Amino acid sequence: MSIKPISDLRNYNTVLSACTADSPVFLTKNGRGRYVLMDVKQYDAIMAELKLIGKIVSAEQRVSSGEEYISLAELRSKLGV
Repeated sequence: MSIKPISDLRNYNTVLSACTADSPVFLTKNGRGRYVLMDVKQYDAIMAELKLIGKIVSAEQRVSSGEEYISLAELRSKLGV
């Protein structure tokens, strides 16, 4: 984990070189966390994971309310498995 003051962006090549796929750079402003720089692939993976989690939560809510639900046996019969 790399934490740098935002003033280090004056020499942005140094900051960017510290930013790798598995290690984002946290930028501080006035001693407090303000921004995060991360690899685009890491960002895309995080966003895809959040989208999937959102869909799972939505499905769980529909199942618990009885709105949409079929059993595993019904699914298998519909799929012909």
